[in-house]
Formats: sequence, structure tokens, C-alpha cells
Amino acid sequence: MPLLTDVAQPLRSLQTHQWVKLICGASYQDVTTIRSLATLYTLAGVDCIDVAADPAVVTVARQGIAAAAQGSTPPWLMISLNDSDDLHFRKASFDPTHCPPDCPRPCVSLCPTAAIRFPAEGTQGVIPELCYGCGRCLAICPIGHIVAQPHQTLPETLPGEFWQQVDALEIHTQTGRLAEFQRLWQRLQPYLSGLKLISISCPDHDQVIPYLEDLYRTISPLPQPLIWQTDGRPMSGDLGKGTTHATLRLAQKILAAQLPGYVQLAGGTNGYTVTKIEELGLRPQAGSPGAPPRPGVAGIAYGSYARHLVITPGGDRPEAVVSAASLEKARWLVSQLKYNNN
Repeated sequence: MPLLTDVAQPLRSLQTHQWVKLICGASYQDVTTIRSLATLYTLAGVDCIDVAADPAVVTVARQGIAAAAQGSTPPWLMISLNDSDDLHFRKASFDPTHCPPDCPRPCVSLCPTAAIRFPAEGTQGVIPELCYGCGRCLAICPIGHIVAQPHQTLPETLPGEFWQQVDALEIHTQTGRLAEFQRLWQRLQPYLSGLKLISISCPDHDQVIPYLEDLYRTISPLPQPLIWQTDGRPMSGDLGKGTTHATLRLAQKILAAQLPGYVQLAGGTNGYTVTKIEELGLRPQAGSPGAPPRPGVAGIAYGSYARHLVITPGGDRPEAVVSAASLEKARWLVSQLKYNNN
């Protein structure tokens, strides 16, 4: 299984608008699958792999990258933190002994990671490490029995050696949380100097541009490159083509505001996203004589779609398996931006 060796270094990929990131999930902790995903998408040529701020997860992601990156530039390893409650930082939970005996259990078939089990199947409720907080089970439960349990990891609770394994940091926030963001930013000060990249992920809102401007003033001056991640429709890319539209609308808004930094799509991205970028004219373009170049989308982050693409179905616990077939699919996804970026 040959390595993909003609991939630009991560920073160069940002500068040439060919940046591709794999999102394993800010709450996803299935170490077996994460290791395989890291190997597959390192071979496929991603520039960054985004994982939960969990020492065990970071360790296996590094192992997966090392298994693939021999002789080539490895992708940067990113962790995600939240400044307050956030959809990406939650786990589903319920007591299955309280479920009606005649319940058809739609949550079981709908769960994308087979995280929901019942006592008759050897375990109870939700397997925490398999749940990444997509929330699909919450909406479909006939009796509204399933709840979401939020969580937040504070940077100072992570060991010092953990930060030595991390290349990049993403902060999830949303409009109206400037004070929460500023508190987290202060907590992060001892760890920022060792990072190569900062990313800020934010969903759309009618006041999103003023909010992002406030964030930029908070973090400036910033020695690292900055990415604005347009969090369109979170954790939905595997549901259908149309999920990509929300992130594109937000990207258009941020590009028009000309905020300093790079714009990267996320939230509902899928195999249709690059086609829509081209249709909407969101690639960077040189300006006319005497005019500045037109900014464009610098990259794409793929989450649930990228995972679904290489997951082997069947059995009690579908997993990503490193194989020629799964690598071909991963390379196809990554190559859409990297090698069609004209």
C-alpha cells in the first residue's frame, strides 16, 4: 500500500487553498477506529487530523499517523476545546430499563456508530466512547427518554506531555459568548507558544461577523496562522448532499467581511462540497490589474462523511479498517480539493 508522497506540507496547503482536515470528533473516543482513521487519512494526504482532547485518543492518533507517514510529512494533530456548552461536546445517555418493552427502538438503527445497546445485548444504554454527540437519537426517541450530557475539558487539566503531542488547537464558540471565550483564551496562554495553528469554529448568526471581529481583537497579535471554521450543519455530512449548503452560506459571509485569516468549511461537508464551491465561485481568484485578489475558501474539514465513507458495516461495532478499498475512498475525498484546485 504505497504512501502518498506528493502532498504539500500543511502550512503550504493553507497558503495554496488545498487544506483538507479530517474530523474524528470532539467527543469521539473509540481508540480502535480513531487509529485506523488516522492511518487511512494520513495515507490519503490530509493536512490535519482533529481529535478529542483526550490523552488516550491523542496517543492512538499519533500511532495511526506514524504507521502511515514514514518518509513523508505527517499531518498536524489538532485538538478541540469548547468555551461553554456546545453540540460537539456532549454524550447521549439514558437508562434502557425504563424503556417500554414494546418500543421499536429506532435509536438503535439510527445511531451511526452503534453506540446504543440494550441489556439483552450484553450492555446497557449508550457506550460513551462510541458516542460523538450527533443527537439523532434524541430527536427520534418516541418517549423523549434520551438526554444529552455536556462536558468541557479545561486546558490546565491536561498533562504537560499531552501538549507536546499537539500541533494545533480549535476553539468552539458561538455568538454572544465573548466573556466565555476570553476566559478560555486566558487559560490557554501557557500552551499557545508550542502550537502551529489556531482555529476558531463558530456557527452562523445574524451578528456573527461583529462577534468574530471581537474574537480577533481578543487573540491579536497571533503568531500562528488562523482559521475561521464555518460550522454550518454540525455532524450531518453523511445524511445527504444538501447538508453542505449551510457552511457555504456562512463562508460567503465571512469572506465578504474580509476577516484576517483563512476560511475553512465544516459542518455538513461531503462529496458534493467541492462541486458547490466551484459553482458558487468560492475559489480564490486573481484580481484585475490594479485590484486585489478575491479571497476564497482555503480548505475543507470532513467529519461524519469522511468516517462513514471508510467504515466497514455489519456486526455489533462497525469499524474503520485499513484496506485498499477504504484507502481508495479516502483518497478520492481528499483529492477533490487538492488536485482539482485550479
